[in-house]
Amino acid sequence: MRVPGYVKVVAVVAGLVAALGFGYWTGTVRHQHAEEGVVVTTAGEEKSKWTCGMHPFIIRDEPGLCPICGMQLTPLKPGTGGGEQASAERKIKYWKSSMDPTYVRDEPGKDAMGMDLVPVYEDGGTSGGIAVDPVTQQSMGVRTAPVEVRDLHRSLRAIGLVTFDEARQYAVNSKIEGWIEKLYINQSGQPVRKGQPLLEIYSPDLVAAQQEYLLALESSKRQTTSPFPEIAEGGKRLLEAARNRLRYWDISEQQINQLEQTKQVKKTLTLYSPNSGIVTMKTALQGMRVMAGEELLQIADLSQVWVNAEIYEQDLPWVKVGQSARVELPYASSKALEGKVDYIYPYLAGETRTVKARIVFANPGLELKPDMYANVQIATEAVKGVLAIPANAVLRSGQGAVVFVARGEGKFDPRPVETGANGDDGYVQILSGLNAGENVVTSAQFMLDSESKLREAIEKMREPQVSMPAAAPGQETAPQPPADKKKLDELFK
Repeated sequence: MRVPGYVKVVAVVAGLVAALGFGYWTGTVRHQHAEEGVVVTTAGEEKSKWTCGMHPFIIRDEPGLCPICGMQLTPLKPGTGGGEQASAERKIKYWKSSMDPTYVRDEPGKDAMGMDLVPVYEDGGTSGGIAVDPVTQQSMGVRTAPVEVRDLHRSLRAIGLVTFDEARQYAVNSKIEGWIEKLYINQSGQPVRKGQPLLEIYSPDLVAAQQEYLLALESSKRQTTSPFPEIAEGGKRLLEAARNRLRYWDISEQQINQLEQTKQVKKTLTLYSPNSGIVTMKTALQGMRVMAGEELLQIADLSQVWVNAEIYEQDLPWVKVGQSARVELPYASSKALEGKVDYIYPYLAGETRTVKARIVFANPGLELKPDMYANVQIATEAVKGVLAIPANAVLRSGQGAVVFVARGEGKFDPRPVETGANGDDGYVQILSGLNAGENVVTSAQFMLDSESKLREAIEKMREPQVSMPAAAPGQETAPQPPADKKKLDELFK
């Protein structure tokens, strides 16, 4: 029987419509399931596995929540392995803290800081961190160096300032009110000797005190012959009181004895230099009136001076009392003075944020002059047997310091550390955060040298993660990120 031509055409059109409809329906279903997090598999396709973006070692056959952080599991891409085969290839040896490598446990959990423990496999690898492929590493020029125990040496150089020996500074003042009759020292910078007259002061009170002393002297002589011992004793006490009054006004014993012999009252009081030195300040003028206690002159003995070296805060661990110091003068760099650190001040200067280390020098030729600058070199003691890494491996932010630890196979862990002293050989002491034998990244940190770039680089190189899911109905808050990510975020704020 012959089929008409139009029937064939209708049959072909109907078949095409059915095929297109089935393809559209299949694509819609796949799209809807993909949005819901369900992967549809067909015959011959590999069965899907599910893992946690924050904990890649968690692998499940069905979707759900991560048993550690509570995040939604995401499907593994075909061909990435997983399941029993992957577990058989990499077996977990133990669990440790990402912040404290000495904290080791046999099962998952949290460390003393509340951070999730990470697994260590039998092949030595761990999970998480930053993954960089070998081609990118070569392009970036990534280099590493081991964490090792070594001695740190430091030759400390600082700027010094010559100043007065505070124990050799003297002030000259008047203890009585009066007028300067004569001034022997009339300029600053003039050298004086101990006992040299400085000035003469006229004071009516001084004249009256001398007259009272002469009267008390005559009265005491007359009363010594009295038959009453009380009267004689009273005359002696009155004479001693008048004598002490003159002493309190800096009248010397020689002047008092001279007054007793001559019986002549002097109009002026002479002030003498208390020590040898240089006049560093003069306010006295001839003829001026002075009040009791007013400072007239300052004298400094420059036969011994101090050199205060300005030590920065980071160099304080190197400086100790008793260390040898070498001082070079700018105008005579070939001539150096040798001394020792005598004292380290217990406070910082607010303007310079430095601590003063005092060095004492004899100055017989007065070559060291106050307020003169000097170059100071302090021979510090070596810090022996400390954990150290190259200083260029440390990245510093506002919250602390961090290094990148190389785990092998292109994986790196950012780890906070606490640093100590810096050596001249380019190494820095590590107080906590690293163990001997680990490797740290020493180059390519220029990509991470600012806070914004540091966060961006870490997020770009981090292993694939899923975004935080929204809170489910009836759930107050969405699951929180793990503590190690919080710690890292706080470090780079």
